[in-house]
Amino acid sequence: MCKKLGVVALALVLVLSLALTGCSAKKNNAGSGGSTGGTIKIGANYELSGAVATYGNDSLNGLKMAVKEINDNGGVLGKKLEIVSKDNKSDPAQATSAAEALAAQGVAVMAGPATSGNFRATLPVAQSNKIPAISSSATADDDITVDKATGKTRQFVFRTCFTDSFQGKIMANYASNNLKGKKAVIYADSSSDYAKGLAANFKKQFTENGGTIVAEEAYVAGDKDFNAVLTTIKSKQFDVMFVPGYYQEAGLIIKQARGLGMKQPILGADGFDSPELASIAGASNVNDVYFSNHYSSLDKSNEVQDFINAYKAANNGKEPNAFIAMGYDLGKYIADAIKRANSTDPVKIADALASTTSFTGATGTFSVGPDHNVIKSAVVIKMTNGQQVSAERIK
Repeated sequence: MCKKLGVVALALVLVLSLALTGCSAKKNNAGSGGSTGGTIKIGANYELSGAVATYGNDSLNGLKMAVKEINDNGGVLGKKLEIVSKDNKSDPAQATSAAEALAAQGVAVMAGPATSGNFRATLPVAQSNKIPAISSSATADDDITVDKATGKTRQFVFRTCFTDSFQGKIMANYASNNLKGKKAVIYADSSSDYAKGLAANFKKQFTENGGTIVAEEAYVAGDKDFNAVLTTIKSKQFDVMFVPGYYQEAGLIIKQARGLGMKQPILGADGFDSPELASIAGASNVNDVYFSNHYSSLDKSNEVQDFINAYKAANNGKEPNAFIAMGYDLGKYIADAIKRANSTDPVKIADALASTTSFTGATGTFSVGPDHNVIKSAVVIKMTNGQQVSAERIK
């Protein structure tokens, strides 16, 4: 009887020991702060398929380039960076699911999504899991880094791009001062928060400059035939047309406007930045086209030219666009914050991201403000025959 009790007692001790060991292992893994073994996990939540896949793929390619350079130079804190990538399919609901999956995998930081609507959908996940989420291209003013309901900055939400209000103001001033425009037409994507923010800020600044908006028209993402509205616009007396939206529709609008004999300058924002714009519009139609951007390959600074040369060497001479450059800077910004935090703890990384000053990359130099938006300049690019021919940096 005593012998049997001894065996039972020993068995209970072994079971309890194994259970405690399992709990300890789970605790250690949960507290790893995005670091597993010899790697630091960086989540990448991007539009790799769907309507704006070019933005997501380019952003991810830039991020991958930065991570490779960092790892080739020894990594960060003695560890290599590991990208864990998810495709949000250009859809907000999918972006939320991707963020939840990345959080469950214990990433230290989440990069992306590329567009404002998709990035906004991931913010509750970042906040509730206390994992910093950073977009390099979500430019919408409304309810991104600052909670509109409380007026408080979201602790775990950041972006490295300027906002739509800044872009709208820049392009209105460019229309008034550089192009000497007095009358403007706005033809905006009414289904996009991005486009609506740009349109509102362009209108405000252009009218403050003494200009007049002679017509405001709207389209919806996915539209193909713009001829009827453009015919109406053509009958107006105007100097410039502002088309806030993405390259898919903007390319068709440019093509059809030029086909109707409209020769006035056409202005846009960073949504124009895709090699597909000229392909859709036809290169010969892309004349007197101007758009604001975060970067230009025409910039002769050492940082920009070093980045361009490195990218071209690794990609058969292909020229990097702004989304690639922004994804690249995002990777370097993340690594810089992890190094300064001297930790893979997401909370400490968030603190380091927030305290960034004078970070210099391929898209220029920026500091992070108290609202987790960056203070930086913009570039206005002119296109002729489908090619970027000049770039002017504007503070």
